[in-house]
Amino acid sequence: MKIRQGDFRVFSIVLWLSIYTCIAGFCPSSTKADASQGGQRARDFGIEVGILPTGPLNAITDVPGVLVGHKTIDIGDDVRTGITAIIPFEGNIFKEKLPAAIFVGNGFGKAVGLSQIEELGTLETPIVLTNTLSVAEAMSALVEYTLKQPGNENVHSVNAVVAETNDGYLNNIRKRVIEKQDIFDAIYAAKGGKVEEGAVGAGRGTICLGFKGGIGTSSRIVKVGSEYYTAGVLVQTNFGGILEILGAPAGRELGIHYMSGMVDKGSCIIVVATDAPCGAGSLRRIARRAIYSMAKTGTVYSNGSGDYAIAFSVFWHLQSGKNRSAGELSGSALNPLFLAVQEATVEAIYNSMFMAETTCGYKKRCVKALPLDRVEEICRRYNVLWLSRRLPVVDYTR
Repeated sequence: MKIRQGDFRVFSIVLWLSIYTCIAGFCPSSTKADASQGGQRARDFGIEVGILPTGPLNAITDVPGVLVGHKTIDIGDDVRTGITAIIPFEGNIFKEKLPAAIFVGNGFGKAVGLSQIEELGTLETPIVLTNTLSVAEAMSALVEYTLKQPGNENVHSVNAVVAETNDGYLNNIRKRVIEKQDIFDAIYAAKGGKVEEGAVGAGRGTICLGFKGGIGTSSRIVKVGSEYYTAGVLVQTNFGGILEILGAPAGRELGIHYMSGMVDKGSCIIVVATDAPCGAGSLRRIARRAIYSMAKTGTVYSNGSGDYAIAFSVFWHLQSGKNRSAGELSGSALNPLFLAVQEATVEAIYNSMFMAETTCGYKKRCVKALPLDRVEEICRRYNVLWLSRRLPVVDYTR
């Protein structure tokens, strides 16, 4: 979303309506969902990350045109897996490539398509997230999807972008049940609006910081000069460490973390979208900040963790006909976006856990959901709960 100075009044109204909704939903009451089984986002408990305002949905889909689709696969008592597709815009992405960048925090992963993004600085397919042993099927499906797009009849090379985390603790991953049609289903299910979070899609069988992980998302709005831009983040969380929530040592207090015998390996995939005018170089810097931000949640970036961030901008798609080199943000003008991505990444990780439910699967293993009632008590004791409120937007470039 891009808001010019003259639209500030409309922006303010939407913002304050969002604040009112958050305040109204904060007060504890008997209408809360089962606090041990997920179903509520971090903000429902007064856990607010940072100072910037969120987009209306507090999701990656606040970035205009971005779509998200899931296919969740449960079979019998041992298959818990799925696919999540992120589509930057409806239409032929191959013909209208987007500026993009990647950053690898720890390379213990099987992602494909990243070297061409690193070399050329462009994204030409949707981004598909799945499990480790289903990358080949996802890549094949993305290639077929792209070749079938009207206008691509003479295309002979496709850089399909697929990332993964290993859900083999809860999912019988060696069965390799995911087929091309499942990837197509996730792509064609992609839509704007509210994003389903928790143990869904590619997050169905994942574990995060000792508890059930999954898919999470968040967004921020920033002012740069006289313009407003949105940064949205979606995560697939499957990594170890010792959970911290706004500095409160929740993992230590709960006694559940990778040093207490929990699974300590896994990965995190972070997808960053923005409508700010960022080229590949700036997006690479933004992607780095997303990976760095994981540390605020307690990760140790373990040996077996594949931590990847993929960032793209839809600015020139929304502003068709503009010179791509005109008006790119760089230098200190990026500082507000760095902050936005940091805040959104941390909150997306929290949401992936807060929204997940206790899940049982392969070999009768179970991973418990974050005990939200106890987490709320811990956060209250450490004085990190906030009544929903927002500080004025600050132009950090001045």
